Amino acid sequence: MNGHLTVFELSKPGRIAVDMPTSDVPEESLETLVKAEYLRSKPAQLPEMSQPDLVRHYTALSNRNFGVDSGFYPLGSCTMKYNPKVNEDVSRYSGFADLHPLSSPKEAQGALELLYTMEQYLAEITGMDAVTMQPVAGAHGELTGLKLIRAYHRARGENRTKVIVPDSAHGTNPASATVCGLETVEIKSNPDGSINLEALKLAVGPDTAALMLTNPSTLGLFETHIQEIAQIVHDAGGLLYYDGANMNAIMGVVRPGDMGFDVVHLNLHKTFSTPHGGGGPGSGPVGVKQNLIPFLPTPVITYDGNQYYLDQDRPQSIGRMHSFYGNFGVIVRAYAYIRSMGADGLRQVSEDAVLNANYCLSQLKEHYHAPFERNSKHECIITAQKQKAFGVRALDIAKRLLDYGYHPPTIYFPMIVDEAIMIEPTETESKETLDGFIEVMRKIAHEAETDEAKVQQAPHSTVVGRMDEAQAARKPVVRWKD
Repeated sequence: MNGHLTVFELSKPGRIAVDMPTSDVPEESLETLVKAEYLRSKPAQLPEMSQPDLVRHYTALSNRNFGVDSGFYPLGSCTMKYNPKVNEDVSRYSGFADLHPLSSPKEAQGALELLYTMEQYLAEITGMDAVTMQPVAGAHGELTGLKLIRAYHRARGENRTKVIVPDSAHGTNPASATVCGLETVEIKSNPDGSINLEALKLAVGPDTAALMLTNPSTLGLFETHIQEIAQIVHDAGGLLYYDGANMNAIMGVVRPGDMGFDVVHLNLHKTFSTPHGGGGPGSGPVGVKQNLIPFLPTPVITYDGNQYYLDQDRPQSIGRMHSFYGNFGVIVRAYAYIRSMGADGLRQVSEDAVLNANYCLSQLKEHYHAPFERNSKHECIITAQKQKAFGVRALDIAKRLLDYGYHPPTIYFPMIVDEAIMIEPTETESKETLDGFIEVMRKIAHEAETDEAKVQQAPHSTVVGRMDEAQAARKPVVRWKD
């Protein structure tokens, strides 16, 4: 690309990238077919470029994007693992890719079989009794799960309105509860990151609808008292909701259903290695225990031993949660992933993810502050508290990582940890990749003590320097003006 010029600035009058055939529609016919108000009185002000210049311009722009195919992407809590390309190949089979979403069940038996089988797989993996594939994102899964919980309580004649969330919860948890018309009750964590059981006991009551919990938590720590937590909530008449964002730590090892959870959502675009980012695509299937099956969204995919069909006769259902039956292309990719990995492979995924995270923690805790004296699960937290003494913050470290070609980890989350840096290496990265990242993190820690200005003013090598992030969020510039 030529400097930082836009395609409009590169434009030269008279240059074209493609020759279009002369229109064979007479002008008078065009005016009859299209209302005058929709016809241009003068040509569109489009840039004029040759095809090579145009291709090079957009290729250069695409190279500025960062993705897991470009490099290491240790974004904590987001599980940005590598996506095997065989999954992409399977999703492009013509029988899947060319199937119209309004096809009748008779014409879509293969697709329905895949969806039905996927529901069985996910039910087995999570320890649930049934699964719906309708939700198309993690937050959409949360909303679906909470609507199921609310319908369950109402069917029992109970008006339970409060959802308990720990202070380390994902931000979508209280947001989903609010959208569902429920009230959030926050409880504090213990210094070791676990849930405060005494605070939980005080929070539950006859108005408790559910406890929303991630295990391992957003601190990357496993709740060892999970069965006691489940007992407290169930004794109060509430249900346990499992936020599946961190399923990559326990998949194939332990199941939420065996811990006492009643509802679970999964992120196929995290745990099951389908592409995600930029607002989509996503998939957030929801699994439930037996007592919640009557309330599942319609239609429910059913198999009568001969064919698959869509069952609409569900009088207690919460209704549709999506106009079609989920993000089918994403589900196909996850199906291919599960089939290729197998049960042993899925367990190894979790074990390798946990190993990688603890390796990073062990190699960095001498250079950064480690807030918890425990082994992590699939992600670990360090902080910039040591560097803060030299005027360097977590944001500065994240920006400096860009100069070394690394996507930064998650910072300032969970918010209960000061100057948090959350690293999730996933299972798909090699030791050599991790060692390279660790070496750069150590180098930045040294720079913070010896040349803090270099870190504070980073990045230095990117196309755009450090921006005013508050203004970028509030007043984004999304179009070019001459």
